Amino acid sequence: MKDSPDKAAALIETARALETIALRHALIGGVAVGLHSGVPRATLDVDVAVLSTCARPDLIHAMTQAGFQLVGEHPHSLNFRHRSGEPVQLALDPAFDAMIERAETFDVGGAAIPVVRKEDLLTMKRRAASDPARRRSKALRDQADIELLLGDVPDPDEGW
Repeated sequence: MKDSPDKAAALIETARALETIALRHALIGGVAVGLHSGVPRATLDVDVAVLSTCARPDLIHAMTQAGFQLVGEHPHSLNFRHRSGEPVQLALDPAFDAMIERAETFDVGGAAIPVVRKEDLLTMKRRAASDPARRRSKALRDQADIELLLGDVPDPDEGW
């Protein structure tokens, strides 16, 4: 394992693994917020939405063949660990399928990565922030992400 988790490598290698099984996918979550807002955003993992109709065994096989370790299976997600230690969560939610199809491409470290559109990311964040079962700290982070996506970004020269 490397000295520290590597988000870019984990994202690029996830995309490559998914491409080996021709599985449509798109970056979501905090990394996508950072790309759309132009402001890097601290996040614990790389979140990628995959089509909910995919065959889970094929998905797990593709990821483990690419060197990822499966660390958790849940009704709407699969959690992996990249060789660098970076956590990767694959979300399988029917509500995301159309958003995956509308994704746009961003260059990340020289790789073309599909990323959900800003409008779709806002929809995802609003849905998550309004979930009464969501942990309060996560709901507040979702609210802050919404503000970043709407243009409330810090000026590097602003004071306290």
